[in-house]
Amino acid sequence: MGLGEAQPMKWAMRLRVALYLAQALEYCSSKGRALYHDLNAYRVLFDQDGNPRLSCFGLMKNSRDGKSYSTNLAFTPPEYLRTGRVTQESVVYSFGTMLLDLLSGKHIPPSHALDLIRGKNFLMLMDSCLEGHFSNDDGTELVRLASRCLQYEARERPNAKSLVAALMSLQKETEVPSYVLLGIPHGTANPTQPLSLTPMGEACLRMDLTAIHENLEKIGYKDDEGIANELSFQMWTKQMQESLTSKRQGDAAFRAKDFTTAIDCYTQFIDGGTMVSPTVFVRRCLSYLMSDMPQEALGDAIQAHVVSTEWPTAFYLQAAALFSLGMESDAQESLKDGTNLEAKRNKN
Repeated sequence: MGLGEAQPMKWAMRLRVALYLAQALEYCSSKGRALYHDLNAYRVLFDQDGNPRLSCFGLMKNSRDGKSYSTNLAFTPPEYLRTGRVTQESVVYSFGTMLLDLLSGKHIPPSHALDLIRGKNFLMLMDSCLEGHFSNDDGTELVRLASRCLQYEARERPNAKSLVAALMSLQKETEVPSYVLLGIPHGTANPTQPLSLTPMGEACLRMDLTAIHENLEKIGYKDDEGIANELSFQMWTKQMQESLTSKRQGDAAFRAKDFTTAIDCYTQFIDGGTMVSPTVFVRRCLSYLMSDMPQEALGDAIQAHVVSTEWPTAFYLQAAALFSLGMESDAQESLKDGTNLEAKRNKN
């Protein structure tokens, strides 16, 4: 979120981020989508006007998801460690850790923060860049709100509605949107639903490489424009035959999940230069991911996009590679681009 960098976020903007996120959570609750997957700073995006937005990719479909928290255990709600279940109160706990991020400009374990708060040393939590730019009363109130969100007993935490009320009292601006999910434009009377990810998009979001492999197998080469299994109208030169042999061997290895061989065979095909195939690039991309080579995987996903600029799968594989590199914000943008392209295709 840009906290603690050369140009630190101003106090007013930090308050706005907190309020907008609370409103987004309240909106989710009113629409029956109160559970949010691992709320953290990477879920916060900014639109072209600089307004904070809560990414739709964190919305959960059920509360028994065993992989609901990917953060360090020090930042995970206590009840999740006990039961493995996510509740609305768990989301409020995560919101409390976000408030700590906003206050301090860094990720502070809640237990350490609570020790400082109990010792009335809350100013030690504050980002030194903010010194002199906020009132002690405002700082104290935000710290108090964070500590309420971080209560060990879930029932003692506030709900989203009371979070909004508390933050509204701190917010000096009068005009604030009532819903701020990513993708909802200003002035929209009926907010659009959160992005609906396709099976490929869901697999990339979860980094489920096996599911990605199954999806790539299923779609085959149907989206390729530069190659077909049978090249009836091409001149069958020796070089072309060798390229096709490399591709077929790569496909066989890919199907058998022999990803080292697949990389070698697809590399021979690509280096041959006789034909260009975006599908081969995304298949080698996944093979690189399976081989723990995310930087090489990202290069192939980008090449697939260069060859086929309107192909959603290229964006999805870019997202998977970016997730592997820890670039969550960029990965989510790639997922969004892929989803929008897919929706446009289906509409046409």
